[in-house]
Amino acid sequence: MHPTTPDGRYFVVKNQLWRCTNPALDEEERQRLVADLMAARRAVKAAKASVDPEGLKAARGQVHSAKLALGERGQVWWQDGSPDFNRYQVHNTPYAQWYQSLSADAQSGGL
Repeated sequence: MHPTTPDGRYFVVKNQLWRCTNPALDEEERQRLVADLMAARRAVKAAKASVDPEGLKAARGQVHSAKLALGERGQVWWQDGSPDFNRYQVHNTPYAQWYQSLSADAQSGGL
C-alpha cells in the first residue's frame, strides 16, 4: 500500500501526508465508522450524478463527520503535543528525511 510514517500518524500518497485512523479505536467501532464513511462517499457520488446540490452538501457533511470520528480530521489523536501535518507535502515536514530514505518503489506505494 502506501508508506506509513514511522510513528504511524500518516501515510503518504503522491508526496502528501494524510492522517491515519486513530489506532485507539476498537476494531468494531473502526469498522462501523469505515462503513459509514464508504456509505457517505457513495452518497457524494450519487448526488453528483443526479446534480443534487443539497444532497451533495449533506453527503459531504457525512464524509466529514465520519473522518472526524475516525480521527483523520479535527483534533489529533496523539497526546505528545506534536503539530498536525495532515495534507502537507511530506518534503515540507519533519518526515522529509525519512521519506527521502525510502526507495522509489516504496514512495509510490509499490505501484
